[in-house]
Parts: sequence; C-alpha cells; structure tokens
Amino acid sequence: MKAVTNKVYFPQTVIQPLPGKKVTTSVTPDSKKTNFGQVLEKKLQGELKFSQHARQRLQSRNIELGEAEMARLENAVSKAREKGARDSLVLMDNLALVVSIKNNTVITAVDEQSLKENVFTNIDSAVIV
Repeated sequence: MKAVTNKVYFPQTVIQPLPGKKVTTSVTPDSKKTNFGQVLEKKLQGELKFSQHARQRLQSRNIELGEAEMARLENAVSKAREKGARDSLVLMDNLALVVSIKNNTVITAVDEQSLKENVFTNIDSAVIV
C-alpha cells in the first residue's frame, strides 16, 4: 500500500536578467515619499471640529485659537488617539478643552477664570501641551 501525502510542491522560477543588461531600480527620497496609511488615516479623521457648545464657549469667553494653537491642539488629539483615548481633557496654556477623540470634535472649552473648582467628567485621559 502506498502512503498518501497532502503536500504539493510548486517549483519557483527564477528570472534572471538577460546577459549584458543592467538591472536598475528607482528610489525616491524618503522626504518626498508619503505613506499611504498616514494619508488615508488623516483623510478619515478629517479636520478637528468644534461643537456648537464649544463655539459658544469660545465666543462668550473671548478665546481665539490661532494657527499655532490649533496645530498644538491637533497634535495633542493625535497623541491621545495613538494611546487609545476616547474622550480627553487637553490642557493648553490657560485653557482646558474636552475633546471627543473618536469624533474628532472639541466638546467644550474653559478659560483660566472658569477653571477653578471645575470638575471634568466623562473623560478617560488628559493631555498637557
């Protein structure tokens, strides 16, 4: 009686260049090359949004966020996302912002005068920038 095996072998063909032909590969500099995953993730996340409540708080408290502050805030949200946070308190200068990391939305903003004796609930992390 012969033994039956379940192994099937497929020989791999090695393709060699023709004699006298030079094989070249093009390499792009890393600084110009973008990672598809990073681009996709950024597009999926979109820009940081502000809820109606947060916009009202910013306006009533005369809080303005410039480009530098927005960049710092977006960086803080990115760090919180990398750590698996869902809702985070971001402390930046004299400002506290509660951000829904999952929804990429600032929920509320509190200035220095309103910070004292304030209790923040429903957060799972804090980022200090």
